[in-house]
Amino acid sequence: MDPRSYDCGISTHPLLGLTIGEMLNLVSAHFPETEAVVSVHQDIRWTYRELLSRVNGLAKGLMALGVEKGDRVGIWAMNYAEWIVVQFATAKIGAIMVNINPAYRTYELEYVLKQAEIQTLIVQGRFKTSDYVGMFYEACPEAYESRPGKLNSEKFPFLKNVVFIGDITYNGMYTWPDLVKSGEKISNDELVARGEMLDFDDAINIQYTSGTTGFPKGVVLTHHSVLNNGYIIGEGMGFSEKDRLCIPVPFYHCFGMVLSNLACMTHGSTMVLPSPTFNVEDVLKTVEQERCTALHGVPTMFIAELTHPDFPNYSMQSLRTGIMAGSPCPIEVMKEVNRKMNMSEIVIVYGQTETSPGVTMTTTKDPVERRVSTVGRVFPHTELKIVDPKSGKVLPRGEIGEICARGYCVMKCYYNNPSATHATLDNNDWNHTGDLGTMDDEGYVKIVGRLKDMVIRGGENIYPREIEEFLHHHPKVADVYVIGVPDVKYGEELMAWVMPKEGVLVSEEEIKEFCQGKIAHYKIPRYVKFVTGFPMSVTGKIQKFRMREVSIQELHLEEVSHIETA
Repeated sequence: MDPRSYDCGISTHPLLGLTIGEMLNLVSAHFPETEAVVSVHQDIRWTYRELLSRVNGLAKGLMALGVEKGDRVGIWAMNYAEWIVVQFATAKIGAIMVNINPAYRTYELEYVLKQAEIQTLIVQGRFKTSDYVGMFYEACPEAYESRPGKLNSEKFPFLKNVVFIGDITYNGMYTWPDLVKSGEKISNDELVARGEMLDFDDAINIQYTSGTTGFPKGVVLTHHSVLNNGYIIGEGMGFSEKDRLCIPVPFYHCFGMVLSNLACMTHGSTMVLPSPTFNVEDVLKTVEQERCTALHGVPTMFIAELTHPDFPNYSMQSLRTGIMAGSPCPIEVMKEVNRKMNMSEIVIVYGQTETSPGVTMTTTKDPVERRVSTVGRVFPHTELKIVDPKSGKVLPRGEIGEICARGYCVMKCYYNNPSATHATLDNNDWNHTGDLGTMDDEGYVKIVGRLKDMVIRGGENIYPREIEEFLHHHPKVADVYVIGVPDVKYGEELMAWVMPKEGVLVSEEEIKEFCQGKIAHYKIPRYVKFVTGFPMSVTGKIQKFRMREVSIQELHLEEVSHIETA
């Protein structure tokens, strides 16, 4: 055993040397009548044979539009069956699919259209108060006066084609049926020939990271990185053609697109879509009605499911496995999911968009204690090390440092952003995650927090994750997050945002008393705020920077926050 915090995942299975299109062809030939996609909210059921037919039809439609290998095709949509078709069709012809967050509004859409130099945009219709077509016209008014395929915009010089997911005719846009019909002029031989031009190291995806400062960065990923990551994830959950995965996490994010869709596709499993966006009741209903064997989610989703008033009325008996990921998973929540949702084989995955995304995971064979208290061991074919953030030296096992990963999963670059690329990927191809963690003697990794989240109170380094885990043991606490706020005397003080359990009253004094004598005095939060929810991104990532902004304002610490420190 290496006494240093370094490990490399070994495997008896080699990496897949295939493109995504080649893998879909193989799986569809092997499981033609197995259900591939079940979109409950659209009343859609497609077998793998039918999915492949729709993928080939759209791929040829895109070729008829003139989409070439390496061209960027943006998709601005929620979890619809068509999203999956776009994912595989773009990969089949070597186009680079650009995932656009459905929460984006006009300003953010403009940024992505320009930054990724998108040539073809595929957009959904209205959802609740979000008018996607209207927002697009607001960003690109020239489209309203254009004919489909003839767009000429000074602001977006690359953008030529816009496709509406549906059969409504909008100015300057192709309809989905029009696009598929246009593909009839492309022969099967031409589609096959395009596939033969492709290499598994080709870039096929750009995903935008939800950074806490500055503009999002476009992570460039390949067939090889995302296909193998999805395959390894599926293996870790023991997937087969008999598994049915309920997917409430968004497709535009690596979790949905890779850990869900590609984990299913590589194993002939069924992708089950409960709703366009996360809805607790739809998830519970879908799991029961579709007899799902697996469920994915971020911790906040699982907490919402467990605490839903009607949770006891739904049967979770069909569940076996799944993934909790996206943000640190509270130990007590994991235990409840194991016990109350029948997910005895649930696994934890840790990673980030820049690593396609997974780099560590627990397995269904790990002891329960390991599965609820760590993020597992390094993926097969992946290297992991924990280093001193200042010196870059690999630390002894058990010491806290920055997690770095290297291997097939690491991104090619940030699109059109060499300075950001060089800041994240070092000269030896290690991806610096910005996350703090430890590695024990058996190679299991624990996440302590983010480098930027670490609180320094009077010279003491405090990791909020430790305090959050402790407060999750309080019988009245459903969820909790801890941040640092500015303080004149200590530089920073701790503040806990606490979400009490449904129908329960808890006081600030109770929270602090619970800590007395059990954790060091300097780790006891000075401030406690009770909330019904937390600011978060669409993917369920808690936005601690927003919590800090709100707290500074509410505590009237604006002047203190501007005090410069060494």
